[in-house]
Amino acid sequence: MGRPRTNDEAVKERLVECATEMLATRPRESVTVRAVAAAAEASTTAVYSLFGGKDGLIGAVRDRAVTGLFQDLSAAQTSPDPLADLYALAVAYRRWGRGHSHLYTVLFGGVQSFDPSGEVGASDPILPLLAAINRALAASVLVGEATSIALSIWATLHGLVTLELAGALDDATAETAFRSAIHATLRGWTTPAVFRSLRQAELAH
Repeated sequence: MGRPRTNDEAVKERLVECATEMLATRPRESVTVRAVAAAAEASTTAVYSLFGGKDGLIGAVRDRAVTGLFQDLSAAQTSPDPLADLYALAVAYRRWGRGHSHLYTVLFGGVQSFDPSGEVGASDPILPLLAAINRALAASVLVGEATSIALSIWATLHGLVTLELAGALDDATAETAFRSAIHATLRGWTTPAVFRSLRQAELAH
């Protein structure tokens, strides 16, 4: 009779969750195989058999974060209005960050670098944003270089979400700041004709 399998999916899930929390809340050098295994009530052997070691475990955390953010952004609704689509993506990004604060911190805290000018994979979270930007460029709603626009939008989003997660903004301030900052960032990349129409609509209100 064989030995019962103890390094199952439940153990794997606990290890990933514990590693995520530790990577988000502690100095990275303190996140050792032994520390993660102890937090997950698993053996160090489990880390090696399931992930191949610490690097593999960190890779699993990174993959979960990348996949989760990509899926939520990809699920954002598309419409005939490119600016509305870009705003919807910003809303989805913020919602994912607020709902997965540890994964967000790990994703943009050194485990996963953000390089919109570099090569992107099939599940890179930048892809839905670039696709929406390219639609807006094709429709002559935005003007500029796609990766520069993407970086500008992401920098604004990341700053806002990071401040929220740090507790620097109360709910009302965060909501107002999000709407105004994202609209201002998008407006700054619009063509002159679209910019004038947006400003006229704002003044009319």
